[in-house]
Amino acid sequence: MIKYVAILGGLGVLLGAFGAHSLKDLLTPAQLSSYLTGVQYHLIHTAACLAIALYSKTNENHVVRTSFRLFVMGVTFFSGSIYLLSCQDIFGLSLSFLWPVTPIGGLLLTAGWLNLLRSN
Repeated sequence: MIKYVAILGGLGVLLGAFGAHSLKDLLTPAQLSSYLTGVQYHLIHTAACLAIALYSKTNENHVVRTSFRLFVMGVTFFSGSIYLLSCQDIFGLSLSFLWPVTPIGGLLLTAGWLNLLRSN
């Protein structure tokens, strides 16, 4: 689990720095704001995944492991779709078909938090 957290966290930092430094002149203020929202949720849920990974080292609990999976999928869908949708003009592509993926990712993140209610 820690390896996944390391990858997720490293990507979050790199994508955040890329957005703040390289994209600020290429995106509209609204696009950049959306992109940075994706980064914010990405890093917040990376921290939650780290807490779960550390907890899981001493407590074998399938409920928290399920939340870990939901968080990883949620970050991938929610933040990933925001990154792509924010940058679609740069790519010269129409990625508007991805818009339903963002709320699905949000639901996965929410499900991860609600799932933790079942843990001891």
